[in-house]
Order: sequence, then C-alpha cells, then structure tokens
Amino acid sequence: AAPPCAELRPVAQPHASACKCTQVHLHAEETGRGAVGETGVMTRDASQQPTEFIRTMADGTTKQVNPLSGTKVWTVPGRGDRPLGLVPPDVKDLVAQDFTSSCAFCSERYLETPPEKVRSVLAAGSAEGSRFVRLRGLTPAEVTSQVAEFRRIPNLFEIMSVDYWQANHGYTFDDAIEARRRAYEAADGGREHLLRLARVRLGKRAEAATDAELLDAAGDFFASTHDVIVGRRHYVDGATRSDQLASSGALTPTEHREYLDLTIDAMAELYATNPHVRYVAAFQNWLKPAGASFDHLHKQIVGIDEFGTSTDLDIDAARRDPRVFEELIAYARSHDLVVAENAHAIAFAGFGHRYPSIEIWSTSGTCEPWLMTDDERHAMADLVHATHAATGADVPCNEEWHHRPPSMSAVEIPWHVVLKWRIANLAGFEGSTKIYLNTISPAGVRDRVVPALRRLQDEGRLAPGIRL
Repeated sequence: AAPPCAELRPVAQPHASACKCTQVHLHAEETGRGAVGETGVMTRDASQQPTEFIRTMADGTTKQVNPLSGTKVWTVPGRGDRPLGLVPPDVKDLVAQDFTSSCAFCSERYLETPPEKVRSVLAAGSAEGSRFVRLRGLTPAEVTSQVAEFRRIPNLFEIMSVDYWQANHGYTFDDAIEARRRAYEAADGGREHLLRLARVRLGKRAEAATDAELLDAAGDFFASTHDVIVGRRHYVDGATRSDQLASSGALTPTEHREYLDLTIDAMAELYATNPHVRYVAAFQNWLKPAGASFDHLHKQIVGIDEFGTSTDLDIDAARRDPRVFEELIAYARSHDLVVAENAHAIAFAGFGHRYPSIEIWSTSGTCEPWLMTDDERHAMADLVHATHAATGADVPCNEEWHHRPPSMSAVEIPWHVVLKWRIANLAGFEGSTKIYLNTISPAGVRDRVVPALRRLQDEGRLAPGIRL
C-alpha cells in the first residue's frame, strides 16, 4: 500500500506588514533550500543568494518567480485597475427553450453527446441539491427521460483516442466495457445514436465507411480516456439575460461537492480500467478565452501515458526536499497572501504563474483525492467553490488539478488546484523573454478576493467552516 502523504502543517507566522510593498525574503538557511537555478527548479545549495520569490521594486513593480517551475512574472504598476470580466456581445433576453437547448450539453440535446458513463441525480424525496444518487448503464430512452444534475460523458473529440492506446500499448477492452457496448447498441435507439455520433466524429472519413465500421469506431466511446463532467445548468436558475451563465460559483456548496466527487471518482476509474494510464489530467476551462468550447459548466479528465512537465517538476522538487510544499504554503502565509482556509485546505493568492492565480492546497495526510475522507475532499471542494464565486462568472479562467500519480508513492505531493484568471493575452514580449506580464500582483489578487469572500459569506453562499 502507498504510504500516506505527510500531513501539511503550514507554519504559523505573523501577517506581513500592512504596507503591501514590503519585501520579504525566504533565506536558504531558513528553509534548507537554495535559489531557483538556471533550469527553473530549486537547488539545495545553501551558499547561493537568498531566494526571493516575490520582490517589489522601488517604482512598485512586482517581480515573481515560481518556486517549482522557475516561471518569471512581472506586475507593472497602474495596469491592474481595469475591470476583469468580459463584456459579452449581443446580450439577449432569454426564452424558456434557452435553458434546455442552448448547446449540446443542455438537457434537450443529450443525444448529441456520446453515451453516458454515469450521471448524478437528486435522490427521491431529498431537498434540492441535498442528496445525490449515481446511475449507470442507461439506455438512450432513459438518458432523455430525466434531467441529470451532473453527467459524465466521453469527449466526442478526444485528445488521446482508443486507437492510440491500442497501437502504442496493445490495449484491449475489458469484458465489462464490451458488455456495456453491446447492451447500448441493442437498446432502442442505441444503434442509431452510435452511428450518428460516429459520423460526426469521423467527418469525411465516414462517407466511405460501412455501418459495421462505424459501429466499431463508436465502440471507442465506451473505453474513452477523455471524459467530460457536465453540470445541469447553462444559465443560472431564474436568469433573464444570456450573460447570466451558471459558473462553478453559482452552484450551491453541496452541488459543488458532488461535482468534484464525480470528477474524482472518474479519475480513479480511469486509473483502474486502463493499466497504461500513468496520469489523469483534470481541468476546467471556463468561457471561450480560457479554451471552453461551450459556455456551459464542465470539467475534463484525460488519461495520458506520461506525467507531463508540471508533475515532473513536482516530483523533482519533492525528491530534493520533502518539505518543499509546506515551505511554499508558509511563504504565502508570511506574505499575507492567504485568502481562506478550513479544517483540511488552504487557499492563497498564487505567485509565479503566467496569469493571476489562486492556489488551493489540501492539508490532508493523504495525497490521492480518491483515497481521502469525505471531509477532506469536501474541504477542498468548498474552497474551490468559494474562490470561483469570489472570482465571478464573467472572468475567464482555467482550473488546473495537480495530484500524486499512483505509481509515485515514494514522494509526497499534496493534491492542489490552481485557478488561473485568463485576463491577459500573451504576446511578443512574453515569447521573446519568457517573462510574463500580469496586470494584477499576488497582493492585488488577495485584495480583490477577500472582500468578495466576506460578502458571499455574509450572504450565506459559502460552505460552513471557512475562515477568512
């Protein structure tokens, strides 16, 4: 069995001076860590100069370095006062059909998406959003007979196809996946649904394909390693205008817990059903500038056969210094960047990211989210929900998850989520220097988020147990 991740205990430190230009150094001698090296990662050579992850220059420019990746970020004074949110074009009044048919994720268009793997619905007799049950193995008729609170479906245009896994790793369907495929095809409307979706996925290649070939291609939906977890709402309940979209922050805390639980269960299932998956990337793109295909709330999970650069950097950092993540949180606290915390998680304004960011870290003694207790998972869900609500539905953002891969039990990498505000366009300066300009400093992010969180807490919209 994998050893548990050592419980993070952020070092209690006094809040920084009210003067937000105060420069705070993290000395190598104090942390057992050296400076960021030329490779962009931390070294352990204590003879190097003190590590300064956040520096404020004489003119007010803030220079940041990410302690894990080495990414350099500058915030220039006077560029962060403009509004963050998008001004959507062509705002219109809504009619009843807009709530159910605005995009392929909406409830009257369920059969425009591949066969469901699982859905979450309200339990009979429960108050709205208070208790959920999961349903699997539904036929097309059952899919369309009830509105789901959340659905897990294969991505119609996946990043890594089943063909990839078969050609490169010799992957084969297990018996349960094959049985599900046959049952769905035999159900009323199943064959037609699969043929239609196979034609959409294959495009021009479908023109010369036989029905048997199309059905064979559609079988890949049932073994997909790229799934989407979709919320019920396109617009908030009671919306009257098309700019009133239902973001993560518009969910109730209980709904958001179920949303994350369904995502976490899907991650664990991908690891369990495809032995060639080394890492499951989980993320959410909100609004088109952040990469979303639809302005309808959804997360994505993608099984891949390598770790990726971010995970490699986390592993390398943890191997060099097992306390590196504790020290990162302590550094954020020493800069007075913490915006919220609860019994098992902490959120702070991130530093050294290409975009203004909020980081949410689990302080559980368990690294894998699917092995955590309900309270530990829900503590993370509550802070992710709170920071989305404070950000606002009109701000494009990416929600990026980071966790310890199951095969790396020898290192301790706490589950953490980074919420990045996609409010700037990368251009020639960034491309030529690899220095990224942010319009808002970490302290500026904090100063926007904390008052919003206080207001939301006063309105009763945040989960209980959150300390600001």
